[in-house]
Amino acid sequence: MAQQVGKGGSGVGVSLTVPSRGPGSSPFANVLHAPSWTSGVPFLTAGYEQQLLSANAGTHLESLSELDIDSPPSSHRMSGIICTIGPSCRSVEMLTKMIAAGMNVARLNFSHGTHEYHRESIENVRAAAVLSGRPVAIALDTKGPEIRTGILKAGVNAEVDLVAGEEVTITTDDKFKEAVDAKNIWVDYENIAKVVNVGKNVYIDDGLISLVILEKGSNYLKCRVENGGQLGSKKGCNLPGTPVDLPAVSERDKLDLKLGVEMGVDIVFASFIRSGDGIKTIREVLGEEGRNIKIIAKIENHEGVKRFDEILEKSDGVMVARGDLGIEIPTEKVFLAQKMMIGRCNRAGKSVICATQMLESMVKKPRPTRAEGSDVANAILDGADCVMLSGETAKGSYPLQAVEVMHNISREAESAVYHKQLFEELRLLTPRPTDITRTTALAAVEASINCLAAAIITTTTTGKSARLMAAYRPRCPILAVSRDAQTSRQLHLHRAVFPIHYKDPRVADWTEDMDLRIGAAIEIGYERHLLKVGAPVVIVTGWRSGAGFTNTIRIIKTPERQTKIAIMSSKAEGQDAIEED
Repeated sequence: MAQQVGKGGSGVGVSLTVPSRGPGSSPFANVLHAPSWTSGVPFLTAGYEQQLLSANAGTHLESLSELDIDSPPSSHRMSGIICTIGPSCRSVEMLTKMIAAGMNVARLNFSHGTHEYHRESIENVRAAAVLSGRPVAIALDTKGPEIRTGILKAGVNAEVDLVAGEEVTITTDDKFKEAVDAKNIWVDYENIAKVVNVGKNVYIDDGLISLVILEKGSNYLKCRVENGGQLGSKKGCNLPGTPVDLPAVSERDKLDLKLGVEMGVDIVFASFIRSGDGIKTIREVLGEEGRNIKIIAKIENHEGVKRFDEILEKSDGVMVARGDLGIEIPTEKVFLAQKMMIGRCNRAGKSVICATQMLESMVKKPRPTRAEGSDVANAILDGADCVMLSGETAKGSYPLQAVEVMHNISREAESAVYHKQLFEELRLLTPRPTDITRTTALAAVEASINCLAAAIITTTTTGKSARLMAAYRPRCPILAVSRDAQTSRQLHLHRAVFPIHYKDPRVADWTEDMDLRIGAAIEIGYERHLLKVGAPVVIVTGWRSGAGFTNTIRIIKTPERQTKIAIMSSKAEGQDAIEED
């Protein structure tokens, strides 16, 4: 049998026949490509899968030119999908289907619902996770210093039409708290009449409805509807250009956070963070019992953007919350803020989430618009670790289809990343000297790129080694095996990490225990169609038990399924040690 040697790049290249490498050669070494725009160094591929020519192009323009719509993406999605839980999807049956379709993190929006409602939702998510056999993280999204309308007189799920040119009164009179209609809109910010001026705008529901203030009294604002629309219950209000005196963490937020600690949530999405002090306050409220909960800062206003570096340093990651942000800053500036924030998070190696209106039309339609599909893909190409669904799953008619669409778009976009440039830039920006764990992580990712590894397998206690490897954006999944359930769930925040919660009891011999964990990862890799016999796999371990000792890299060929692994220990019983490359 012969192989084809070809050169890609703008249609320029040569083709010739060479003998095959014969028995024992890699099952993926079917075609030899030497792109014309490189220095001539060839690389072996399985053909044209996962946009490999594009990922290894010499320039960004050549990378774009080599994208191929017929190139199949990876079978595994690397980025995370966050789904907001609401009436449309909170049943165990629907949650189980959404987990199977790709949901990794369940978001509970504490701007809506009672504590009892959220308790039930958490219990349902956990029941669905058990049925699915997969770790699913739970995120508490705080109300934060936001302003919201009351509940409609016609019911919490009703809507009223605000007509352009009509007058409407914004009030803080509690008799309208659950009696909002087309003439009177209650809001939960008592000082609203004190801080805004006549002539200013009030935006409702992510700016879909805009009002202009005509006059104000002690507890009301008379307004004219500038842009009308359908008003629902408990919609967000924005006062762009008006300083508000709301605390970063309200008394209600403190009660919500304490419930989150009690219920064992994994992540807090901190709304309307304007400085590092807001993160510090939340950590104080979480206390010692909630010290391991990850805090993701939601950037939703101009001040948060300007103080981004301070916020990033204090938090575990950032959410680009484009809904409120798109009202607080001009619409044409939102994409700049998104790219800046994602870039700085990638540079710092911290998780970043892109959110709001990603598949908005799927609230009522079974398919997204083409622009929405491109929006999800561009968030992935920008470098987002996770993408989020809000109303699409919480109140939409097609929650399951929304997850499936986001899964498919994300897989395609991940394969289209210009990986050669990305990895080189991340490596160049790494501060020197690096500590042992980071040095090992960087070397492991580079090894996986050079040998076209099917996966990286690592064992982790705190998740640090997996997070460090994820920061260098490998093209293959990182199978992170941990005995800590919360660590496994939280690792969904990081692109490329495929967390595995290992539940078997410890074996006295540490090396044997390590082999068992690696074997479990290989078996799951087979189950999820991530591994094939003979595919190279990078194994990253420590030299002794405990956290902080990761320093060892091995590259093996994936053994036959059900083979007893003997990598750390010298031999398995009656079985030769696994062959290392």
